[in-house]
Amino acid sequence: MTARPPAEDRCDALIVGAGPVGMTLAAALGGAGLRVALVDRADPDAQAALGADGRTTAISAGSRRVLDGVGAWAALTADACPIDAIRVADGGSPLFVHYDAAEVGDDPLGHIVDNFALRGALLARVRALPCVRLLAPAPVTEIVCGPVAATARLADGTALRAAVVLACDGRRSALRTEAGIETVEWSYGQDAIVCTVHHEHPHGNVAVEHFRPDGPFAMLPMTDAPAAAARAAGGLVHRSSIVWTERAAIAPDIAALPRAEFEFELVRRVGDRLGRLAVPGTVWRHPLALTHARHYVDRRLALVGDAAHAIHPIAGQGLNMGFRDAAALAELLVDARRCGLDIGAAGVLAGYERWRRFDNTVLAVVTDAINRLFSNDIAPLRTARRLGFGAVQRIAPARRLFMRHAMGVVGDLPRLARGETL
Repeated sequence: MTARPPAEDRCDALIVGAGPVGMTLAAALGGAGLRVALVDRADPDAQAALGADGRTTAISAGSRRVLDGVGAWAALTADACPIDAIRVADGGSPLFVHYDAAEVGDDPLGHIVDNFALRGALLARVRALPCVRLLAPAPVTEIVCGPVAATARLADGTALRAAVVLACDGRRSALRTEAGIETVEWSYGQDAIVCTVHHEHPHGNVAVEHFRPDGPFAMLPMTDAPAAAARAAGGLVHRSSIVWTERAAIAPDIAALPRAEFEFELVRRVGDRLGRLAVPGTVWRHPLALTHARHYVDRRLALVGDAAHAIHPIAGQGLNMGFRDAAALAELLVDARRCGLDIGAAGVLAGYERWRRFDNTVLAVVTDAINRLFSNDIAPLRTARRLGFGAVQRIAPARRLFMRHAMGVVGDLPRLARGETL
């Protein structure tokens, strides 16, 4: 006797990938009443555990509104350090640009948050929503996107049927590959060395970025360390996140240095303005590359966040682009459902691609150009850069425009990014 296939659990949207973008999208859709299945091959509790991810995220003002709109920001306020100013310099030049949040309003330019804290807040939110079903760890073994629905099977035998599949499965997206969507991509020949540094003097909520011939070096303000972490750092309470871009040929050797030698190299780049330094935790290293999908959508499939685009971290915009993707897509799907439309229809998904592709392409091009312009020591370019720094510092309207763009509060913004509800 032939065994019957298992009955399919029905939902409106199947989200593959429970990272920050996938969980934000699930919270937005689930909060608006759509039935969501959120699937990930990894254990979400392990991903949200202290020390699971040594990176931090720069949350722009627009992304903060998105997180607030989906109900996750309140849980992050104690862990989020505001950025009240950004100081940008070109190597050892005395010229710099100082961006001050007071010039554009009362809000900070952004916030710096530990990745594990961000994941934890979003995980708590999606678990609190009755319309969201979290299935993890649960690898997807098969997805078929048909003309009227998409069906999926998980490794544990669970069968799902959804109107649309939303791929939030990262820059190496398996769903993108299976759909045959090609990408434009290249390596930068650079690695990002990432760690948390404890220091003697407070940072004053100021982010610092120095452009060096081998790549940008950023020092981002974090909240003060808990008592146990401060003790491990020799009593140093104040913290900053280091994102140190270095040539891929030598970055592994730098990251593997004995801790005292690594800290010495940090001091050479940071100087003495923050007093004594210590790096008590893990030093992480991540190869840097650009990836951009040639199309964001296929039949009943949409690529979101890093599955659609991954850029250089030079301006801290990568995850913020993903949050805007999630907010825009959620708005279109929720509005389509309210109008009685098929949320997986080609016309609905094409609207998402039209909305988000231009903004993402511009940011990918701009960050790529900035990295290429500044990651060298060619004399004519060096002179032009420094003249540009001096001009921007003197021209207040240009400075304010750059700040508003970095804050993610200009352009064709989704309702969530404007501080409105879905």
